[in-house]
Amino acid sequence: MAETNIEIDDPEGSVRIAGAGPAGLAAAVTLARAGRRVIVHETHPEVGYRFGSDLQGLENWSTEQNVFDMLRGLGLATGFAALPCVRGIGFDAWGERYDIVGKKPLFYLVERGPGPSTLDSALLNQARSLGVEVCFNSRLDQVEGPAILATGPKTADAIAVGYHFESDWDDGFWIIYDDAIAPKGYAYLLIMNGRGTVKSCMFTDFKQEQRYVQRTVEAFQRLVGLEMKNPQPHGGAGNFRIPARAVTGVHPVAGEQAGFQDFLWGFGMRYAMISGVLAARSLLQGEDYDRLWRKELGSQLWNGQVNRAIFASLGNRGYRWFLRRNRTRRWDAHLFLHGFYQPWPVKRLLLPWARRQLRSRRKDVSCDHMDCHCVWCRHGGQARAGTSCEHERKP
Repeated sequence: MAETNIEIDDPEGSVRIAGAGPAGLAAAVTLARAGRRVIVHETHPEVGYRFGSDLQGLENWSTEQNVFDMLRGLGLATGFAALPCVRGIGFDAWGERYDIVGKKPLFYLVERGPGPSTLDSALLNQARSLGVEVCFNSRLDQVEGPAILATGPKTADAIAVGYHFESDWDDGFWIIYDDAIAPKGYAYLLIMNGRGTVKSCMFTDFKQEQRYVQRTVEAFQRLVGLEMKNPQPHGGAGNFRIPARAVTGVHPVAGEQAGFQDFLWGFGMRYAMISGVLAARSLLQGEDYDRLWRKELGSQLWNGQVNRAIFASLGNRGYRWFLRRNRTRRWDAHLFLHGFYQPWPVKRLLLPWARRQLRSRRKDVSCDHMDCHCVWCRHGGQARAGTSCEHERKP
């Protein structure tokens, strides 16, 4: 079936938002709380469609403020299932084990997708409770009047590929740093409430993703005895960049569509929701959106570029040195990560080098395979049936 584009009544003063991800819904909530009529268009048939119960980390170390306090301060819903992760286990390429312990939660495990306790559903329910109208199976190709664009990543600077599965294990997280299974990235295993996610997060050599996924699963089976019940393949792409301007025409661009993402390890939900709120405020207050996001996110983004370039240059022996150094000094992992994410003056000196290292090598927005069977790319023209919008169509 062909994709459906919906025409709806658009009273004066309404704002349209393209995308019902965390950025788009955060923008919708902010606008609706200020009394604006908001219409959200989502291409997929349900909220969080591309994630399918993926477990992800809501990062909690980059600022002094707890991420849940930040969300409440932004006026966003926090009523979703979340597991505070204070302690986990890491491995180097030689299988040596390292305890990762923080005095505060390093991150919160959350579920993504359309389920009842997911972050996406919590934001959707909050938006609807404020009168936001959400149209699924609705693609916003052109728009006149106030609008915010938040349709997700447009290319793949990193991919995370693996499986979702059911598990009897206790909740927890495990990480492996080994370029042989996750080139320039890391492999991870996450368990929460009887569900698991195991993936290789790689920043290069995407054509070999199935090889890296197989190696990742085998490594976790060998190191921790991984068992998966009803495994389902899944993957996603991440887009990292610092835009010259996060505006298309006159419309603010938020979330990964703008490139707002943690360059180092891909923790992007915080950036998405903050940028969505800032985009909404720019419309409400008539402020320059580029000035707002640069003030709030600019230093975090360029600092992330430097962090990514440093990490990518380490290699397996560098990762092992890094892990052993932390173990020897018995550092608080939260305190260490918080410091590493600060924009030290010396990092400013490294920024030109980091920018040269991180020029995106990927131009194809879908996939570079000759015969694609990978689960992470999203080709255009996917069939979508029906609509789910309560607006009256224009005659």
